[in-house]
Amino acid sequence: MQRTPHHRSRSRRGLAATVAVGALTASLLGSNAAGARPYPDPGLKERMATTLSLPSPPGGANVRVLVFHASAGEEPPTVDAGIAAIEKIGLSGPEAGRFKTVATDDAGVFTNGKQLGRYNAVVFLTGGGDVLDPEQEAGLEAYMEAGGGFLGIHDAARAEPYSDWFTGLVGARPAAGGPTGVQRATVEIGDRQHPATKNLPQEWKRPDKWLNWKDNPSGDVHTVARVREITYAPGTSANGWDHPVSWCRDYDGGRSFYTGMGGTASSFAEADFRDHLRGALAWTTRLSQADCKATIDSNYTAERLTQPNQPGRNDQIGEPHGLVTAKDGRVFYIGRGGADSSSPVITDWNNPAIGKGKGEIHVYDPKTRKVTLAGALDVFGNKGGGDELVKVEEGLLGIELDPDFASNGWVYLHYTPHAKIDRDKRMAVRQVSRFTLDSATNTLDTASEKVLLKWPVQIHSCCHAGGGLAWDSEDNLYIATGDNNSSGFSDGYSGNNPQPNYKGVSFADARRTAGNTNNLNGKILRIHPEDDGTYTLPAGNLFTGKEPDEGGGKTRGEIYVMGVRNPARISVDTATDTLYAGWVGPDAGSPSTTWGPAKYDTFAAITQAGNHGWPYCMGNKQPYRDRNLPDPSKPLGWYDCDAPKNESPNNDGLVKLPPVTSNTIWYSPQGGGVDYPRDADGVPSYKVADQKQLLPWLKGGGQATMNGPVYRYDAASTSEAKWPSYWDGKWFVGDFYDDTQPRHAVLTDPKSVGKGGLPTHAESLKKIIPVGTDGIRNLMDWKFAPDGSLYVLDYGRGFFTSDPKSALWRVTYKGGGPTPAAADLARKAAAQ
Repeated sequence: MQRTPHHRSRSRRGLAATVAVGALTASLLGSNAAGARPYPDPGLKERMATTLSLPSPPGGANVRVLVFHASAGEEPPTVDAGIAAIEKIGLSGPEAGRFKTVATDDAGVFTNGKQLGRYNAVVFLTGGGDVLDPEQEAGLEAYMEAGGGFLGIHDAARAEPYSDWFTGLVGARPAAGGPTGVQRATVEIGDRQHPATKNLPQEWKRPDKWLNWKDNPSGDVHTVARVREITYAPGTSANGWDHPVSWCRDYDGGRSFYTGMGGTASSFAEADFRDHLRGALAWTTRLSQADCKATIDSNYTAERLTQPNQPGRNDQIGEPHGLVTAKDGRVFYIGRGGADSSSPVITDWNNPAIGKGKGEIHVYDPKTRKVTLAGALDVFGNKGGGDELVKVEEGLLGIELDPDFASNGWVYLHYTPHAKIDRDKRMAVRQVSRFTLDSATNTLDTASEKVLLKWPVQIHSCCHAGGGLAWDSEDNLYIATGDNNSSGFSDGYSGNNPQPNYKGVSFADARRTAGNTNNLNGKILRIHPEDDGTYTLPAGNLFTGKEPDEGGGKTRGEIYVMGVRNPARISVDTATDTLYAGWVGPDAGSPSTTWGPAKYDTFAAITQAGNHGWPYCMGNKQPYRDRNLPDPSKPLGWYDCDAPKNESPNNDGLVKLPPVTSNTIWYSPQGGGVDYPRDADGVPSYKVADQKQLLPWLKGGGQATMNGPVYRYDAASTSEAKWPSYWDGKWFVGDFYDDTQPRHAVLTDPKSVGKGGLPTHAESLKKIIPVGTDGIRNLMDWKFAPDGSLYVLDYGRGFFTSDPKSALWRVTYKGGGPTPAAADLARKAAAQ
């Protein structure tokens, strides 16, 4: 390592105590004091670029890093430790990643093209204030425009306070009111691919001085790490759950990386922090490529693909309810059954046409950009408006394509046929059927129907029909079925009132359905469809259907997951076969010390068969209170989540149920991941004053989960629209509503996923998948296509109908590949 000769003597004299700041600045910089010039000469940068004659890109295969450590005040105590750490980084590790370090506090280097052009990257290990005069800043700008690299550490964000260009370079400025002392906190590592973060723990616990930001840079920069504010005291200017701490961006022709960490000398002794700096330097020096554009909002385009329907016709879209993409790029999307708002809705049970609607299948072809109405089914699904004893959420509920769809044209539809309703008993049949599509004409052959599976459902009361379908790698079909019971007779809590019934069938007791081992409602089923239209049962479901327990005959072998309320959207990760699901909670707006938690909408990553709680427990095993005859208004004991029992008079399944598995994400009007202190029996206090939010990045209000996919990046794809590899392995979770509700990509820990482990990181998608009146306001479904673009259904602005805002959208990426370009790498063999 080299240092300019004057560094040692001047840094040790303590000049700040005896001279004015301006004189000190001049002394430290070896030049005239930097002027506080908010509006520098606009032509200065161009003149400096000409004068410097910098190579493009600066530096070369003999990689050098310049550490600049001037300060307008007293030199930070981190300087010597930082310089030593960077020097050690450069001298260690694989030979292809090594570099030479030169340290200086002489800002004159930025006006000396012969010197500046030798460095692959410049590190600002500075204090605050003006450390460059206008010519020197112009030299740094010219250096970046030539393709240079910049790394700012901690207090570098306070440097050049009057320069908008430097603000853009570092990305954000510290806010007043932040913490001043050292605190231990958890850093969430969201980017698992960037060389600066790929080797770090997903949840990195470390002490530092944490900065708050005047303006949150998320969306303008690519954030690679965030600090979790609930793990320390963030001060009065706290940024909230989205608190970036390290980020990068391609800036003004070069590469800029900034970390707010490194505020203590001891930081530089940490192996993980040095690894963080090593990776940042690998990218800024051009030793390796990295994607620093993946989360910049402007790199995405959301385009509405379908137009409003022609009057009286659903030629573009039905009442949006689900979509699936074919390998050839076509998008199949379904309409539940609600007709155009001008069509009458029949709610009279004496009318044979009660609730009759058209479940429509549309096909969008991206090659022609045309929509075809492929077919329609007569469904029980056009009966909307009013309370839960009037409206209905049945209809055409789910769609999937056979794994061999390209050759056999088979389409699977999950629906409630109108022809099979019993108006007297108010019962219906839900079924999963296979149809054949003529791919040449995009026409569904309704006469080709083969019914795989059917089961009864009461339709006296709505809602929560479920409906999602998904395949795993073994060609097993997952079928999400809803718990069609009202929670209105239990004050919006457990939905376990056994008393209300219609002609002997309970419609307010979810223990008859979701909590029943012998009932297919409120479940996620798993079957293996056979070519002849039948199915077999794969090994590993929750039950075999032949359990001898309690006399036998009390289980269904199709059940993979029980205890779910309304799993309208499910997905299976193609890389791991992990099942992902989301379901809507009941209606209680606040917790009750008598009955249990408020309504929790839930997401779960599911790695094996299990019981996910409803109507006994929610969230992370938070129990409800039991109730039963003769007086359902009287609270009984709390349910035991580890050994729940179904003691409902409406239960025809097992009494002793499988233990409840904690869920991954849950949220209520009070916040995300709400939890409470528990007593000796494990029962939460359910007092709002006691609650803590384990997942502060989300909140409810009006709530309706819309589970999304796990993105998998296809490196072999030549698509220019595909989302970048940064998103690989991230799980997309959203809500029908777009206010405080989630629309995020989350990262889970492979060691705890499926075991109730919380997400380790989340980031908002609300600007990439735009919200608002003219955006995708009511998210109904979202799937990635084979080309890596994202298709999204917007339900529209009404309910139980198609609407002018009902639409299919496509979100594409336009940011380009990693940087620097392969031809600009300092050492070709070091490319990673």
